[in-house]
Amino acid sequence: MKKTLLTMTVATSMVLAACGVSDEGQESDGYKPTLTMGTSADYKPFEYVDTAVGDEIIGYDVDLANLIADELGFDIKIQDMDFSGLVTALSNGQVDFVMSAMTPTEERKENVEFTDVYYVAKDLLISLDGSDISTVEDLEGKTVGVQLGSIQQEFADDLGKEMHLTVETRNRIPELMQDVANERFDAIIVENIVAEGYLQGDDELRGEVIEVEEQEAGSAIAFPKESEWTKQFDEVLEELKESGEIDELAKKWFDNDQTE
Repeated sequence: MKKTLLTMTVATSMVLAACGVSDEGQESDGYKPTLTMGTSADYKPFEYVDTAVGDEIIGYDVDLANLIADELGFDIKIQDMDFSGLVTALSNGQVDFVMSAMTPTEERKENVEFTDVYYVAKDLLISLDGSDISTVEDLEGKTVGVQLGSIQQEFADDLGKEMHLTVETRNRIPELMQDVANERFDAIIVENIVAEGYLQGDDELRGEVIEVEEQEAGSAIAFPKESEWTKQFDEVLEELKESGEIDELAKKWFDNDQTE
């Protein structure tokens, strides 16, 4: 499938400069440009650090980004930051693209643009085992925790307009899990694939899948407006879907023991 979409020509140099990618050293043989990927490495198994192994950020999104980089002929530098700051970092040119299981909401599209969706998940409502919370309706009068800047926060905020509940935010998923376990929250809302990694082997917490009607769904890659890279990433994503490599990544990170 290997097709090279980047040709090191003067025209390409202009494109790279426009995208904020340095062309320093481009004349040397074997040169590849480097793109900085912004992510929030607290979202296992999409992007996280396995401290038992080392300090490298790994996960589904990282593997997918590397597959795309191999196809398009660039190297990746990963920058970890709070999820709530990713869109701002992209708009300000601190990073070249964002891969962090980010949903392409209409609000985000006002500031950045997205590739096609590459993965769709559902949300889990997590509470202490034995609590009386198992549906959205049970959140009446309760305190709910969500990740700051996430699609789950948007859902909870909208829910708060319809019923009486308190929404609190945290920057990182482990903070949410800890606070619901310590009863600072009555419940939290987290994406199911991410939540399952924390729920395995934890008898104190339980999760219920919730259906969120009319909520934008799926994860996509974010770029600055009118980026030269968006179309190229979309072409590679389509190839990876057709070849089955995206399905293989899903099996690797979601079906095996990677979330334990």
